Amino acid sequence: MHVYTWYQWLTFFYLYCFFGWIFESSYVSILKRRFVNRGFLNGPLCPIYGHGSLLVLLALGAVMMLVVSEPFQDSLLLTWVSGVIGATILEYVTGWAMEQLFKVRYWGYSNQKFNLHGYICLSSSIAWGFLTIFMTHVIHKPIERAVLSLPVMWDILFVAVVTVVFTADAIVCTREALAFGRSLEAARKLRQDLDMLRVQTALLRMDAEDRLHETRTDLETRLAGRRADLEARLEELRSRTGNRLEGLRGKSESQLLELLKEKEASLAAIRERRRKFLRSVLRSNPTASSRRYKDEFQDMIHYLEDSGKGQSPF
Repeated sequence: MHVYTWYQWLTFFYLYCFFGWIFESSYVSILKRRFVNRGFLNGPLCPIYGHGSLLVLLALGAVMMLVVSEPFQDSLLLTWVSGVIGATILEYVTGWAMEQLFKVRYWGYSNQKFNLHGYICLSSSIAWGFLTIFMTHVIHKPIERAVLSLPVMWDILFVAVVTVVFTADAIVCTREALAFGRSLEAARKLRQDLDMLRVQTALLRMDAEDRLHETRTDLETRLAGRRADLEARLEELRSRTGNRLEGLRGKSESQLLELLKEKEASLAAIRERRRKFLRSVLRSNPTASSRRYKDEFQDMIHYLEDSGKGQSPF
């Protein structure tokens, strides 16, 4: 096997990112009958394919496809097995790490048979094995000849320009994704605060009803039961919200309603601020979801649908 220089490895990486983007975007666009920019970045690069291809070719440390397949180039079966193992590990680790970092699962196989935690599935792993064979025995050979024939300065210039663009794109997309994850966290806190405010307001109203009907024993009994349920719910919410709303006990109903409006406005602002990003995510990855913030994620999707005036936003 040829020993590549650092800039040749990066050239292969960017080329396979681009080819992966073409494959994914074309396939999904045909299914959807409209153009779909697949991948995490804004530009025409799909990094997981760049990493995956380098694994097929023996490259970057995190990607092992070629590391494990290179010794078995004379055996299609062993090449396939090594590709299945290497790419499956890559896909699982990438999916898990992105979900932990961004609070969102950008792709998932939860609806596929024989999946593991929704990050990988049997059919995908099998496909990766055949892709490994196709890459190592068909695609890479002419690409290798083309890259090795490039003048050194032209290759380094290409790598430098693409690296700058790729890095800038990755920074922008990562910042947006991190901000969206923080918005999901903020939305959860606001939803909990709103629940507590609604319960506290309901308790105040029940106290008012109780005072108006002090002589009616049956009503008092019914209100007592409702109050007990609401107080239990209130204690549960207090345990979740910590000390954020400790000052509610002494507030009047009008003050609680005013605070309720403020919280609802803050939640609406978060939804509006992240609407554009969520639309782009769902267009590229319709199966995107959030296990940790499932309700908040679905709430933002509903807001996106409602703001589209009856038309599907993705």
